[in-house]
Amino acid sequence: MSIINLITNIPGPKSLELVARREAATARGAAKLTQLAVVSAQGATVTDVDGNTLLDFAGGIGVLAVGHCPPNIVEALKAQAERLIHLSAIVGTYESYVQTAELLNEVAPGTHAKKTVMLNSGAEAVETAVKIARSYTGRGAVIVFEGGYHGRTNLTLAMTSKYALFKKGFGPFAPEVYRLPFPNIYRRPAGLTEEEFVDYSISQLENAMIAQVDPSMVAAIVIEPVQGEGGFIPTPPRFLQRIRELCTQHGMMMIADEIQCGFARTGKLFATEHYGIVPDLMTTAKSLAAGMPLAAVTGRAEVMDGPHPGGLGGTYSGNPLACVAAVEAIQMMRQPAFLARATEIGQRMRGHLESFQTKYDIIGDVRGLGPMLAMELVRDRVKKTPAMEETNKLTQETLKRGLITLRAGLYSNCVRFLPPLNLTDAEIDEGMGIVGEALKQL
Repeated sequence: MSIINLITNIPGPKSLELVARREAATARGAAKLTQLAVVSAQGATVTDVDGNTLLDFAGGIGVLAVGHCPPNIVEALKAQAERLIHLSAIVGTYESYVQTAELLNEVAPGTHAKKTVMLNSGAEAVETAVKIARSYTGRGAVIVFEGGYHGRTNLTLAMTSKYALFKKGFGPFAPEVYRLPFPNIYRRPAGLTEEEFVDYSISQLENAMIAQVDPSMVAAIVIEPVQGEGGFIPTPPRFLQRIRELCTQHGMMMIADEIQCGFARTGKLFATEHYGIVPDLMTTAKSLAAGMPLAAVTGRAEVMDGPHPGGLGGTYSGNPLACVAAVEAIQMMRQPAFLARATEIGQRMRGHLESFQTKYDIIGDVRGLGPMLAMELVRDRVKKTPAMEETNKLTQETLKRGLITLRAGLYSNCVRFLPPLNLTDAEIDEGMGIVGEALKQL
């Protein structure tokens, strides 16, 4: 029996009406990928204002690992709203704030003493992590990588790649940010094996410590273990290991940006666990609080205590509602059964995608880690020419059929899959069937 139930075209007339009101009332620069207007959601499905039921493989852009509106989180939010909606952790302390920090310290990689600071958004978490690293080390420089996405504030825009979409017209940007090549295995130079390319990438990293910035001036190296907006590209293990070694050798802080790849998205609670690497600092957001606005920086206690008292914080940071949602979500996502199911979802979805790859030449690469998966579309498999227009058409075709998908990638030619991790096999198969129909239409 189909999960998707369409009674109008997508988008329907009521969606178009509400989106028109939005466009009249809000700035045109605010990103909007679909003409869909949603009224409710549950699990992996959403219902739009026209009464259509759709499958959601975007998951709030990776926010909904535990699905839409989990009953336990809804009940926790209701109970909290009756007691305390806001105080500000700057003014006073409340149980859910402390419990969230304790849980993050407990589940973050490493056995060392840890501390946490809570923020509102992923960009704020990244910026705060850099502030902490600079305060602790007394250094100013930050190293980032091509294809990385770290946010839309001035500092994080300086750190973010993909200029035209995110950065055009917004400069000048914060100084002392050094961007290095990222080892994208799929787009390696012709004639190099994967191992040779990783060797070359490591040599570029090491050379940058001479040619671009001395490590004694570097506060931190910031890297996504699996690039998100960059196209779901896992960092090659030896490259990430070399970053860890260089940071330890030169007193630089290793900051793992786990905002998109964290909280079970790769089948483990954090992507760095796949590598056996412990960062000095880790940023989290997105699925941390099941859709409530909450982000965090968790790291070595002595590093986290680098900034002076009062140097960190924000009016809404660690809001009581967001914190009770985070407590419930973390407890759900840390369970072995939840992580095992996430892994199963990844295996089943990858099977579908690899099957499509054998049928359709437009799919140049299928990649990811666990259920964090993407397919890169190209017009020529040899030249690997990005198929940007075709990617947009594909996401539009899936939406028409009742499946929400998103693009990604440095060239905007990847389709990424970020579904709730409580998907059933039937939902996976129905959604992937629609992807197959859309590919055939292309």
